[in-house]
Amino acid sequence: MLDLNEVAMFVQVARSGSFAEAARRLSVPSATISRRVQQLEVRLGTRLMQRSTRKLTLTSAGESFHERCGAAIEELIEAGQLHVADNAEPSGTVRVAAPTSFFDFFQMEWVRQFLAEHPLVRLDFVLSDLLADLIADRIDIAFRSGPLRDSSYVARRIFASYGELTASPTYLAARGVPMVLEDLSEHECLVQPDSSGNATWRLQDAEGAEREVHVRGRFNSNAPEVLRKAACAGFGIASLPSILTVSDIAAGRLVRVLPQYTRAGRGMNVVYPSRQQRPLAVSMFADMAVEKLSQQEWMPASGA
Repeated sequence: MLDLNEVAMFVQVARSGSFAEAARRLSVPSATISRRVQQLEVRLGTRLMQRSTRKLTLTSAGESFHERCGAAIEELIEAGQLHVADNAEPSGTVRVAAPTSFFDFFQMEWVRQFLAEHPLVRLDFVLSDLLADLIADRIDIAFRSGPLRDSSYVARRIFASYGELTASPTYLAARGVPMVLEDLSEHECLVQPDSSGNATWRLQDAEGAEREVHVRGRFNSNAPEVLRKAACAGFGIASLPSILTVSDIAAGRLVRVLPQYTRAGRGMNVVYPSRQQRPLAVSMFADMAVEKLSQQEWMPASGA
């Protein structure tokens, strides 16, 4: 009788192309995977792989066996009915790609608690505003906003983000507080201009009706984090995702402007490189992040 754990390890080695990479994905020692695949070969009475110091290839029997069982094994793992690891304790390194502003809204206390609860897990954060290649950069999980640009990735929605107009108390004291949308034309607005140099803010009122406002300013950037810092420094009024400004508002560095209007955001997703089985540590970190972030109040109450 076949051991499904042995079959699952064989499938992962075949998919990843090496015992070392399969070990990383499954959080199982490489020697364990090699031994279990050899045991599977003994059970089947045939060699499934040709191994050398530089290369691993499937034999014809291995290719046939993989074609017959690969999809079924993946479905079992996805359904949670098969645990490949030798134990249920999450372990190994989880590489996380996220924007540079990630820890402005993702609390270090959540990370501390996760590491304390899972002492065999290591977290490796790769922070950049450039989109990482999840496969080439060996990323296990990424946090991204907006639609997926790579259809081979798998996304899980965390929340639909919202934006608001904010400015520093210093700026408003010097330039006055806008009372209606039309007042924005008299103010310095911190914008992400289009190719023509223009900028349009699309805002929604309390009833959900959308308004377009053409704005301009002398400080522009394509990076939201830079616009946030400029707003805190008193450069003007910014329209930014609430997830970026919540801590500044709480600390008094920014205040809401025209709070009866909000900006619909692009939402945030947790993204995986594929649907193939994920290490337990990756799944548990993703579950924790989704739970914590989805519980936050990112959208301000109307009129707040």
